[in-house]
Amino acid sequence: MSEDEKSRILLLEDDISLAEGLCYSLQKNGYTVETAESVQEAKALLLRKQYDLLLLDVTLPDGTGFQVCEAVRGQGNQVPIIFLTASDEEMNVIRGLDSGGDDYIGKPFKLGELLSRVRALLRRAGIAREETRQGKETYISCGDIQIDLAGSRVFLRGEKLELTQIEYRLLCLLVRAGGRVVTREIIFEELWDGSGNFVDDNTLSVYIRRLREKVEKDPSRPEHLITARGFGYCWQEVQA
Repeated sequence: MSEDEKSRILLLEDDISLAEGLCYSLQKNGYTVETAESVQEAKALLLRKQYDLLLLDVTLPDGTGFQVCEAVRGQGNQVPIIFLTASDEEMNVIRGLDSGGDDYIGKPFKLGELLSRVRALLRRAGIAREETRQGKETYISCGDIQIDLAGSRVFLRGEKLELTQIEYRLLCLLVRAGGRVVTREIIFEELWDGSGNFVDDNTLSVYIRRLREKVEKDPSRPEHLITARGFGYCWQEVQA
């Protein structure tokens, strides 16, 4: 595979030893990797180059990875973003999702887990682009929600929703099921390429709760996103 064909990853990490190890492992797995040690350096690289995925540490000498993510999303760039958090504390997770991140992984993590998350996000981003090019299904309407697949946009009662990539894919998966229960196992397979052994129920619960906060009038009494206890989740059509 030529350098032009390899997926390009920007790694923002100020721990030099960790950055070197991750860079080596990612390159061994077929990716082109560039590194930055500060928010300023990452922003400068992003102004000059295009990347297929960003790996962003949270705590940096001159700011946070959240700031880089917000700047990228503010420019309309939907490149997949994974946060490398010092812990999986919920506040860090929520802040990362709110800033526009697609996924997160708590340190310390296994290399296999990181590679699985990277592959899943790159694969999904590639599929979305290919489906748009081939002119496949471009629109889904279900009650009071409309999904523009070509533009990766969702409208609820006419209002555009701001969703992360995983929230968007989760919503599409549930709506397409047409009221049928989607099991946790299927969700893990579709969203993380079967790396369910790396994604626990708490992680999925965070995404479900965040999605409910965006689509439900009262998240504590959901009308759309219904839990099938012990099995998974289903999307219930609600008329506008």
